Amino acid sequence: MIDAITQARASVELEIYIFANDAIGQQFLHALVRSAQSSVRVRLLVDSYGSLTLAKEFFEPLIAAGGEVRFFNPLRFNRFGVRDHRKLLICDRETFFIGGANISEDYDGDGVMHGWLDLMLKVQADDLAAQLAEEFDQIFSSADFSQGRLQKLRLFRKLRRRTDETKVLAIRPGRGASSFQHALNNDLKQASSVDLITPYFLPSRRIRRRLRQIIKRGGRVRLILPALCDVPLARAAGLIYYPRLLRAGVEIYEYQPQILHAKLYRVDETVFAGSSNFDCRSFNLNYELMVRFTNQLTVDGAKEIFSNALKNSRRIELKAFCRSHNFWERWKIRWAHFLVAQIDPFVALRHIGRR
Repeated sequence: MIDAITQARASVELEIYIFANDAIGQQFLHALVRSAQSSVRVRLLVDSYGSLTLAKEFFEPLIAAGGEVRFFNPLRFNRFGVRDHRKLLICDRETFFIGGANISEDYDGDGVMHGWLDLMLKVQADDLAAQLAEEFDQIFSSADFSQGRLQKLRLFRKLRRRTDETKVLAIRPGRGASSFQHALNNDLKQASSVDLITPYFLPSRRIRRRLRQIIKRGGRVRLILPALCDVPLARAAGLIYYPRLLRAGVEIYEYQPQILHAKLYRVDETVFAGSSNFDCRSFNLNYELMVRFTNQLTVDGAKEIFSNALKNSRRIELKAFCRSHNFWERWKIRWAHFLVAQIDPFVALRHIGRR
């Protein structure tokens, strides 16, 4: 990503949830400054909550060099639940990177010996880059939430009504299924082989039913979930689904060496990759971006990534899982699920309504 920024000749657009003031953050900042000094148009969008500890003055060198910097949704109590969770870099509107990794030392490593396990895809495709650039333009222009109500309503409807055939699946806060959920659900209807890697697992009732139906048809469903999670409450909430899915024949594995933060979903010969977790916050409350791939190279790459992660994962067995969770553990799981799946969406949707 740093090389792509350095080599850009016309434009650099970077949208990120967390931008840390550490060695990695400094490298990115210096690369952005050098590009801006070379007359490249540099625009940076950082989420205000995700980068809460980052001082505004951190980006002064970039602004002085001619770069544009905006913080998404400046923090206010009545709308802090609305977040930009996207991780996107577009260079010259030809090459783009998309995935789950933030700009921080946490993501610097192999995911086994050190550093979190995460994923960023590098894609060179003018058509997809143009679509993603359009999404970036829209959210960059509305980052401070200063638009009138009519403008925001039009933008909301435009993004929420994307068709299932669209390769770029933009998720925007709101009720009802997003374009990503529609596309995923349609692909799951006839699927026979599903591999999912996600750090937060709170699927909708419909998707859980689809996964069980795949098993009934004689198919196979494998999930790689975290043994170590950066949000323990979210991991605990997801444990509530283990028993029923295991009884249905879904294979659940937990990644052992490091914190799991990757998001990769393969359904037969289709791959979804981007920033969205497999939970209600990513599906309905955050701004997210996913890309749907059907080319064989990407599908084969996803299979290899899953296979390598599986080597460092432990399979969860139903009997052992039930034995290890007494009444107290089950009570904590239920409360975690209530907070993450009920309270958090309730508060966030109220914030969305106040916009």
